[in-house]
Amino acid sequence: MKFKLFKDRKGKADQAKNNKFVKLAREIYVQARKGGPNPEANFGLKTAIASARAISMPVDNIERAIKKATGGGEEVDYEEIYYEGYGSGGVAIMVKCLTDNRNRTAADVRSIYNKRGGNMGESGCVSYMFDEKGILVIDREAFEDLDEDTVMMQALEAGAEDLSVSEESYEILTHPHELETVKGELETHGYTFTSSEVRWIPQNTIDVQGENAEKLLKMMDAFEDNDDVQDVFTNFEISDEEMDRIG
Repeated sequence: MKFKLFKDRKGKADQAKNNKFVKLAREIYVQARKGGPNPEANFGLKTAIASARAISMPVDNIERAIKKATGGGEEVDYEEIYYEGYGSGGVAIMVKCLTDNRNRTAADVRSIYNKRGGNMGESGCVSYMFDEKGILVIDREAFEDLDEDTVMMQALEAGAEDLSVSEESYEILTHPHELETVKGELETHGYTFTSSEVRWIPQNTIDVQGENAEKLLKMMDAFEDNDDVQDVFTNFEISDEEMDRIG
């Protein structure tokens, strides 16, 4: 599974990072309003803060978002909405948004789908193709002495569901609500994680090439540039060779 496929693309790195700061500040705000400002008692907030720290988001930004959510600034009523649909080649796409204006966001997301060879569908039209999972990512270079069997054994003993291995990382899958429990248990064994988050994982993936691949990457870029879009989950993959061809 290529969880980092689109986040690793170069070129717009600085702008993408700034966009991510904006999106995560909004997520922290929403989670703090929903469950309170204490991350130890608020799983959603703890996960959002962990994601922010993973991309070196300044502590001031995190604290400002929490303070704003708990009465330290103008309140904004954000709503979490998923917009489901299809991309070029019929691939499945789920767009997670946090918005204070449902009409604006729906129009923007629909436009991105339509202009790049896709179409937005009804709620539930593709979500059945995905499973919600917690994902803990370990950088293999940071733990060169570890072997796959050891990581698998310790992960399962900690309560994980599965382990996915690539050349760069170990990716531990958990039930969404067990993410922090598994993470905490593995940290007692000395593990550190490059990311810790809850995501929608496709049950099966589709390899795309050529014009479809190019349209889909442009669609992902357009979603990334939209402040209301928090994340995008898809069931397509693009080979390294095809990525190199597209550039």
